[in-house]
Amino acid sequence: MKTYNYSNLNKQDIQTLVQRNVDPANEIRTLVEDVIAHVKQHGDRALFDYAHQFDKVELSKLYLDKAELQEIASAVTADQKAALKVAYDNIYKFHQSQVKAEDKVETMPGVTCWRELRPIEKVGLYIPGGTAVLPSTFLMLGIPAQIAGCKKIVVCSPPQKNGKVNAFIAEVALMLGVDRVYLAGGAQAVAAMAYGTETISKVDKIFGPGNQFVTKAKTIIQSTTTTAIDMPAGPSEVLVIADGTAKPAFVAADLLAQAEHGIDSQSVLVCTDENIAQQTLIEVEKQLQVLPRAEIAKQALDNSYIVVTDTLAEAMDFSNQYAPEHLILATESWKDITDSIINAGSVFLGNLTPESAGDYASGTNHTLPTSSYARAYSGVSVDSFVKKITFQHLTEEGIKNIGPSVEILADLEGLHAHRNAVSVRVSPPTP
Repeated sequence: MKTYNYSNLNKQDIQTLVQRNVDPANEIRTLVEDVIAHVKQHGDRALFDYAHQFDKVELSKLYLDKAELQEIASAVTADQKAALKVAYDNIYKFHQSQVKAEDKVETMPGVTCWRELRPIEKVGLYIPGGTAVLPSTFLMLGIPAQIAGCKKIVVCSPPQKNGKVNAFIAEVALMLGVDRVYLAGGAQAVAAMAYGTETISKVDKIFGPGNQFVTKAKTIIQSTTTTAIDMPAGPSEVLVIADGTAKPAFVAADLLAQAEHGIDSQSVLVCTDENIAQQTLIEVEKQLQVLPRAEIAKQALDNSYIVVTDTLAEAMDFSNQYAPEHLILATESWKDITDSIINAGSVFLGNLTPESAGDYASGTNHTLPTSSYARAYSGVSVDSFVKKITFQHLTEEGIKNIGPSVEILADLEGLHAHRNAVSVRVSPPTP
């Protein structure tokens, strides 16, 4: 991990450092556009072809039904089921708290306005299954969809070499009451849910993280179809702010936890203590030796770096420019700087709060904006699966109170039919 001194960085240097997952030659876009076009034109046939090409498996059908999911899930042990249940319960409890009815507001006598929630009817959940299978993502997406009351939930996940899904994906499907999982991954799965195929239904909104191809597919279909997306989410990243009170072994573990996601992940350490930074690097090397996914982590670390600052305020300034998906405050002074956080997907406070807790079971959602999109996007929540529709009701008193102002405003915009829609109610024409 290359080390930079914050005081030596100019604005352009910082802009270059915080930029990630770019596609300057549009190579990813070109490939993804071809995949989307092929799926749009050929439907199921394209999905079978891509399963062979990308997943190296010949499929006889594009889904697993409930009986097949039950058979696959039988391999999950009691301890593993119990751990998944803890995660399910905590995620459900946290997300259930987000469902709140809003009060009606009388903006002036006789004029009442309010909002009501309605679930998005058909949603698509993309569950990654590349170098790591993520049943936790299934929980993070399925539970809020369940709470929101979405009528149709379409789940896509890449097939394994045996033409099935991981046992834990199957177990989560049963926990969520999902009785069909579609065997499609990558950009082709996104395209299938956006356009629909003979087997997979078109959905109204697509959720889920993925690699650069999945993320690019989501951004393309959002601008070219009637299907919305949750956010651009992937590849994953973490930024750790540390000072002299940080524990190098903990910080190293957090950096590696992110790096092992994939070779395009990024782990950034912003540290006020150069000694802590050096100790952390030593710990990274030590812990790396025993990681099963060490080769993946090493490649991600090659794309990662350290920034040494003089103060926590400078560290936070860099973090806000980076806008991390995950932000860890590895300092005993975290209470003093949380108010300075402007851009972050999810925040982990203090030396005893690893990102892993939020990734799996604390209750917060781990589907978060990446690549600086935390500047404008929030992570997935129940709100992501609902629409908020506004209502208003005017009484006779209300139309008389608000009518003159609306008439004047319509006049100044030159919209006379708008004025008349009020006028005929305030002063109906004589028969």
